[in-house]
Amino acid sequence: MTLAIVLAADPAAGHLTEPGRPAGEPLTERLAAQWRRAGADDVRIAADLTELADLVAAATGPVLVSGADLVAHTAVLKHLATSPVGPTVALVLTDPPAPGQATVREERGQVVEVDAADATGVFGGALRVGAADLPAVADAARRAAGAAPDAPDARLTDPASAPGVGATDGGPRNAVDRLVADLAARGTLIFAQRVRLLVAHRVGDEAQRDAAEAAVAAVDEDRAELKLSVKERDDFFTTFFVSTWSPYVTKAAARIGIGPTGVTMVSVAFAVAAAVLFGVGGRPALVAGAVLLYLGFVLDCVDGQLARYTRHFSAWGGWLDTMADRFKEYVVYAGLGFGATHAGFRYGWALALAAMTLQTVRHMTDTWYGALHDEAARRPKVVTADAGGIGGKLNAASTRVQADTGSVSYWLKRTVVFPIGERWALIAIAAALFGPLVALVAVLVWGTLAFAYTGGLRTLRARWMRVPVMATVDAGLHRDDGVLARTLPTTRRPLLLAVLGALGSAGTLVWALLAVHGGGDLPVWVPVLALVLLLGAAQASRAPHDGSLDWLVPAALRAAEYLFAIAVGVAGRAPAWLIFGYVLVLTLHHYDLTARLEKRQSAPPLHAATLGWPGRSLLLAIGLIAGYASIALATLGAYLLVVFVASVVLAWVVLPARARGGVRSPG
Repeated sequence: MTLAIVLAADPAAGHLTEPGRPAGEPLTERLAAQWRRAGADDVRIAADLTELADLVAAATGPVLVSGADLVAHTAVLKHLATSPVGPTVALVLTDPPAPGQATVREERGQVVEVDAADATGVFGGALRVGAADLPAVADAARRAAGAAPDAPDARLTDPASAPGVGATDGGPRNAVDRLVADLAARGTLIFAQRVRLLVAHRVGDEAQRDAAEAAVAAVDEDRAELKLSVKERDDFFTTFFVSTWSPYVTKAAARIGIGPTGVTMVSVAFAVAAAVLFGVGGRPALVAGAVLLYLGFVLDCVDGQLARYTRHFSAWGGWLDTMADRFKEYVVYAGLGFGATHAGFRYGWALALAAMTLQTVRHMTDTWYGALHDEAARRPKVVTADAGGIGGKLNAASTRVQADTGSVSYWLKRTVVFPIGERWALIAIAAALFGPLVALVAVLVWGTLAFAYTGGLRTLRARWMRVPVMATVDAGLHRDDGVLARTLPTTRRPLLLAVLGALGSAGTLVWALLAVHGGGDLPVWVPVLALVLLLGAAQASRAPHDGSLDWLVPAALRAAEYLFAIAVGVAGRAPAWLIFGYVLVLTLHHYDLTARLEKRQSAPPLHAATLGWPGRSLLLAIGLIAGYASIALATLGAYLLVVFVASVVLAWVVLPARARGGVRSPG
């Protein structure tokens, strides 16, 4: 159950009235009605912070809090209540701050500081509090109200020095602003909800209220919400070749009642059909496959737009969207690999494997670099000795380019990194015009250049930021080490050991390719040595990942395992499609982990049963040495697929149903 609380302690609560209502009726009643329309199950009006603290302390689900001076579209409140980020989210406005209002500084969508000298916005007087943060909010409300005599920090009880009690201009701080300032001061992670196209203003008198009401009435709320369903900043191809017409599809889907999950499934079907056509070959099939791939990508955008338009967000939907995107792309690679082989190119499957491995490793660096930036944003800004060095200059240049939206440099920066829209467009055009082989080569060439570009720049910037990213996440889980790694002695330097493991696997693969091409066999000691290097990388599982470049460790480990598995398959002369299938199952497992990291979710229910990458590599090595590489790949791949499917069913169907006391599929 969602509780909404309108805090009537602010000065505005006593004199702002609702047009058309009896004179003197406070604006709090209007806000209470809006919260109900925004989806709140229960709405209360609290006289002060102490009463608010009591209500929050008794709540068991998310709590919505607003002051009494907010005039906004109901959709603004609904967007805050249903925001997919969080769990705690604050409304942030671009209005100039009035006396008593808190200013905020945001980075990467997080409120990292309140009353900062370099503020980027003003607190909008409303926030959503996740269930996990309710105790902190109740305590912050009591402290901000001066009702916590045991405060460990004198600033929290001294009205002259408490964070959020005295406004920056010396005037009295509004109650809801005291609350959010106190909450931020204690380190609570607060995300920012910006207002676009719709209207929200904090008002202090009748004239301001009249102006705000007029601004609200001037905007078509539904039309604005449909426009808001499109991402504010997207990539070049998506912006100009998809989002120009996809909102019409979104509107139609909403009218006929298709949900985001249904759209995702249709998108998957289109991608699978495109992959089949690419495999069939022939100009008509290739052109038809390109058209289906484009339409599948449009639907891939529509499912997110539909979720934002209808405000139907769920952890299941976010996870499914991430997994479906990767599955669709890699199935298309499989179709291209088969098509290239069918057309007479011997190494079509090899190119498809290379494309899938490259893209997965790239995604792993994206995930962990994002985690690095999130961690850096939450830390105090420290001027380092090399702040004016190349890392600092690159950071400043990147910030300037990102701010210059619509410029040539802005679009070049967004395009050169080879995002998903550009990848799918390149595949469709190259396959339709030149065939599967050219499409795969084009993806590999652009992907490699993009990886080198982003990897080089990020490495320089990461060394400049000097943030131990893995200090805040479960490194052991997301390394995917398993039980075997925990039995090995611990050594330091996780990045060095992971890179050595990847180099050992790469060397084994090259040796295997040369041996098979020459008609010989791979010497036994070669995979054994590679396995030793892999197990050496596993020894760093429990070591602190506190180096400035340790965000590269998971990607290096993924490369090490994938290349070793491919080497085992090549040396054992396993069918190319079998090797591809095995690595595809591994990527699904690893994308499951990264999706959970991005959504701040716990480990999959059957994660221990996946054996960890050292255990899987050991079993494959034993199979190769025994002369049963194909059987090892097929058996282990089938086992991992069964575990993956069972884990998905447990995580998204069985366990939620037990928690609800019934059985119902995720939606």
